[in-house]
Amino acid sequence: MTQPLRGVKVLDFSTLLPGPLCTLLLAEAGADVIKVERPVHGDEMRSYKPKLGSDSANFALLNRGKRSVALDLKSAEAIEALEPLVRDADVLVEQFRPGVMGRLGLGYGVLSALNPRLIYCSITGYGQHGPRAQDAAHDLNYVASTGMLSLSCGGDGAPALPPALIADIAGGAYPAMINILLALRQREQTGRGTFLDIAMADNLFTLQYWGLGDGWRGTWPTPGSGLVTGGSPRYRIYRTSDGQYLAAAPIEDKFWSNFVRLIGLEEDALASLSAHDAIARVAEVIARHPACVWEQRFRGQDVCTARVVSLDEACRDPHFTARGLFSRSVTSGTREQMPALPVPVTNAFRGENLTAPAPVRDTGSDSLPAWKN
Repeated sequence: MTQPLRGVKVLDFSTLLPGPLCTLLLAEAGADVIKVERPVHGDEMRSYKPKLGSDSANFALLNRGKRSVALDLKSAEAIEALEPLVRDADVLVEQFRPGVMGRLGLGYGVLSALNPRLIYCSITGYGQHGPRAQDAAHDLNYVASTGMLSLSCGGDGAPALPPALIADIAGGAYPAMINILLALRQREQTGRGTFLDIAMADNLFTLQYWGLGDGWRGTWPTPGSGLVTGGSPRYRIYRTSDGQYLAAAPIEDKFWSNFVRLIGLEEDALASLSAHDAIARVAEVIARHPACVWEQRFRGQDVCTARVVSLDEACRDPHFTARGLFSRSVTSGTREQMPALPVPVTNAFRGENLTAPAPVRDTGSDSLPAWKN
C-alpha cells in the first residue's frame, strides 16, 4: 500500500524531542524529512547517553527514517543554500524561541514569499506572543505553570515529578502533527500554505478537561479531592502485602460492584462511609494479600485493575509481545541495532526505513541533499 504522506517534503530545523518526534511520525507515514543541523555537533540529543553507535540511543529512536545535513544558519550563504529546498518543501518544522527564525532570515513571511504553499509549523513553549513567549522553560515548567503539577501532590503535600515529558509529547509533537495534516488537507482546497503556532503549554489545558469542567461549574480540583486525583476509592493506587501496588480504576457502577464483591466487602456498607473512610477500608483489605493473589482473583473479571509494573517488565509482557510492539529495529550508522520506538502510526501507513541519520558532517552550502523522487 502506498504510504499516505509519500511525496510530502519536510524541512526539519527542530532538536531534542517535540519537533523530532513530530517529524518522525511524518516520516513513518512516508514523508521525506531532511533534518537541518548545526555543523560539527548537530542536534544536542546526539550527545546524550546511552549510545547506539557514535550517537545516542534517544537520537536514533526519534530520528530514524530521516536524512540529515549540517548547515550554519548564521552564515550569509545559509538562505541562498536553502532556497531550492524551501521552494520545493511542503512542510517546515522549527522550535526556536519566537523571533529567532526571523532574525536568521528564515521567518514565515520570507519563506512563504518563496513558496506560498509552504506549511510552516513553529513549536514553542508558550506560543508566538504573550507575556511568557520569550521565557526559557522545559517540560516541567509548562506542567507547573498550567496547573497540572499542582494536582500530583502526595501525602507530604509536595508535587511529584511526572514520569513522562507530557508537554513535549502530548502538548507539542502530537498537536503539531495533527495540525500539519489538517493544513495539508486545507492546502488541497485553497492551494496555499499556512503558519501554525503550536504552544506546548496551551495544549496541556486540553488534558485537564475534567478539572476545567469542575472549576468552571464551581469547584476547582485540588490534590486528593477529585475523581481522578485521589478523592475517590474508585480511582486509587493501593499497596499490597508484599510491597507492590495495585492500580484500581473501577469508576463505573458495574465495575465497582464487581471490585467490591471480589475483595470481600459490602457495597452498601462502603456507600455509607465518607470517601476518606471508604478509601481507608479498601486499602486495609488490599493490604492483606500479595499482588499475585489479587491478580489471580481479578483475572477474567470486569474490575479495571492492573498491577503496577516496571518498564522492563512491561516490555516483556506477552500482550505487547503478541502485538509486535517492539518487533521492529532501528539501526545506527555503525549498523548497531535495538528495538525501534513504538509510535501511533498504524501498520497500514508505516514504512520500513528505520536507519538513523549518520553522524553529522559540516557539509557547507554546496552539498545540500535533493528531495527524493
